Amino acid sequence: MKVSEIMTPGARCVGPDVSVIVAAGIMRDLNIGALPVCERDSSNQDHLAGMITDRDLAVRALAEARAPQATPVSAVMTPDIVYAFEDQDVEEVIRLMEVKQVRRLPVLNRDKHLVGMVSLGDVAVESMQLSGEALKEISQPGHTSSST
Repeated sequence: MKVSEIMTPGARCVGPDVSVIVAAGIMRDLNIGALPVCERDSSNQDHLAGMITDRDLAVRALAEARAPQATPVSAVMTPDIVYAFEDQDVEEVIRLMEVKQVRRLPVLNRDKHLVGMVSLGDVAVESMQLSGEALKEISQPGHTSSST
């Protein structure tokens, strides 16, 4: 099975200059914990620049007493993030999630344009066994991971 078959298509993203308060509001309205940060190219396509998560907002914005209306997402986002390609096998992406200890990944096409998001929950809908094994590995302490 390919990631494109289980991902949530049409992921919303924000630009790096958007304030953290706007990003937090979008996350609240969409009931999500991670929001891709994208830059638009000359053909109006979104290229992934990073990810802002609820943890980034808490640890890098609130805990550092940054002004939410004046702080751009780029100042608190995770810039080097892991992603999946839409044509990758789900099992391969699960292993990537396990190794990197992340529960959600942006999904790109081979031109590296954002096309969706895949989460451990998406995997769970397809296979409880695979998602259970992945959750066990992702939750192991002591590994360094991005905040996605």
